[in-house]
Amino acid sequence: MKTEQAQASIEAHFRRLVQKNANLHNAYLLVQSDKLGIRLELAEGTTGGMPAHARQPYCMASVSKLFTSVLIGMLFEQGLLSYEDPISKYLDSGLLDRLHVHKGTDYTHDIRIKHLLNHKSGLPCFLEDKPKQGKSILDLLLGEPSRLWTPQAMIEWSKAHLKAHFPPGQGFHYTDTGYHLLGLIIENVTARPFHEALHHYLFEPLGMKHSSFFRKEPIERSEYPLAHLYVRNTNITDYNSLSLLYAGGGLVSTSQDMHVFMKALVHHRLLAASTIELMKKDCGRFFPGIDYGYGVMMFKHVPLIMPAKYQVWGNAGSTGSFMFYHPALDTYIIGSLNHFRYHQKGIRLMLHVIGQLHKCAG
Repeated sequence: MKTEQAQASIEAHFRRLVQKNANLHNAYLLVQSDKLGIRLELAEGTTGGMPAHARQPYCMASVSKLFTSVLIGMLFEQGLLSYEDPISKYLDSGLLDRLHVHKGTDYTHDIRIKHLLNHKSGLPCFLEDKPKQGKSILDLLLGEPSRLWTPQAMIEWSKAHLKAHFPPGQGFHYTDTGYHLLGLIIENVTARPFHEALHHYLFEPLGMKHSSFFRKEPIERSEYPLAHLYVRNTNITDYNSLSLLYAGGGLVSTSQDMHVFMKALVHHRLLAASTIELMKKDCGRFFPGIDYGYGVMMFKHVPLIMPAKYQVWGNAGSTGSFMFYHPALDTYIIGSLNHFRYHQKGIRLMLHVIGQLHKCAG
């Protein structure tokens, strides 16, 4: 398949995907491959009554976790912390009080930074786990849109309503709660609010002018408005309750800025190759064919489940957001469907793109 045909096929599939699903109001896709000579910047749908634009900022959801893990990696390389450090070295004792109690035993002081990064802490996930009683956090997000959540308040809610799953290091359970703790560790070590640490270490050095943290100003305001984000087909873009996402999902960016970040990471301009390998190696099984390291999601070859051609690394979010690098094709695939609970559709879109690229390369 020629390059032009591959690009046309990818674009047609992307636009059909959005147009045929009434719940997809706006969506974004960037495909960059110098090796294959492909550059696609696409947007489909509308936001705020205007056509969606490929240069428009949108919420990154859990793609944010890779940014958080890279900040931790940078502090690790500077000797300011160790992945083996207990989290109690950096966090307030009151916040840690009975943070992790499993079958009557308090394991809080056994949690290490690495356990938060690779979801092996055993801590519950405030966003996905069901509370013992009362409303879920998603119900609270929708039902109390004006409520501002600090990361501390979110962790206290998790302690009050959810249960730990296993002792630290003895299993895998995806948890946004752990990434809130990482954000607070970053604040402690850098003596900067989390959003300022993002600007200082990442956005400003990389020239990511249109990237920001929730409700914070980017270096340069985009000429396009923030794309509307949807949960249960409700536009929640202006909800203060989105503050609950914090270090696990609270970043806003454009496809172009995320490409700048991912390219810098791939070419070791942010972290040394040895650090990135460590982040990938110490991992758990997220799903069959998908491992999760220190903020890094990796698609691995598994016969009959995950063909070798789909081997990528990066991260993805619950809104159908994704930011991946395909080493064999030297290709970046970035975008979002911008609707909560559309993570599987976002992954399938990325896999479809890879399939078309292989036909082009083949």
